[in-house]
Amino acid sequence: MTTVVSVHSFRGGTGKSNTTSNLAGQLAASGARVAVVDTDIQSPGIHVLFGFEDDLTKTLNDYLWGTIPIQEAAHDITDRIAATTPVQEGGALYLVPSSMKTGDIARVLREGYDVGTLNDGFRELAKGLNLDYLLIDTHPGLNEETLLSITISDVLLLILRPDRQDFQGTAVTVDVANKLGVPNLFLIVNKVPSGISAADLEAQMLEAYGEKTAAVLPLSEEVVQNASKGLFSLTSPDNPWSEQVRRIAETVKGVN
Repeated sequence: MTTVVSVHSFRGGTGKSNTTSNLAGQLAASGARVAVVDTDIQSPGIHVLFGFEDDLTKTLNDYLWGTIPIQEAAHDITDRIAATTPVQEGGALYLVPSSMKTGDIARVLREGYDVGTLNDGFRELAKGLNLDYLLIDTHPGLNEETLLSITISDVLLLILRPDRQDFQGTAVTVDVANKLGVPNLFLIVNKVPSGISAADLEAQMLEAYGEKTAAVLPLSEEVVQNASKGLFSLTSPDNPWSEQVRRIAETVKGVN
């Protein structure tokens, strides 16, 4: 049975895609069959973290417009993580990217797409690839696609920074998720400056939102210098940031 994990943030710039890609890499390396779907169709970018250029072919857009089955848009990228870290037997990683072509993005903005078709695609992908985990990298904020992703999620990971605007937006998202009956919701606090107690911050999150924190990701100069050049948690496993990503992976695995 596939566990659907949506990774979301109310505002942009939280490090959502970087966290999603590293989480996917950790799960696949541990022996799970994982797919990542980039549903941030208006501003895609997670493909860069997996070493793709912008001249992508066979994307989520093609599936949504009825030209290919969604499995044809699933690129097997297991070898890209295996090049930097051992992958346990059975582990596999797939990416369904969104198109970076200007015309395709403009078409989405102009015409939109059928979210029902997207939901069908999630089910087809999970079954066809025999997935253990389906990770959905969402568009920031709350829109029809985001609400769909939240509704079908077994796990919702909400990423925020220690910032008052993020705190307020996250409160809205937590309230929506609770009303939709999401069974497992965890917070991830990212870009936390040194000197802030992680334990105190987790206690603050629990008091403010009534939800547990899966990880407190430090503001890391090494992660910034990595500049989307691969999966940092796999290439620098001893870094404190990477340790927290593994904590997220263990939290997700623990809900099964």
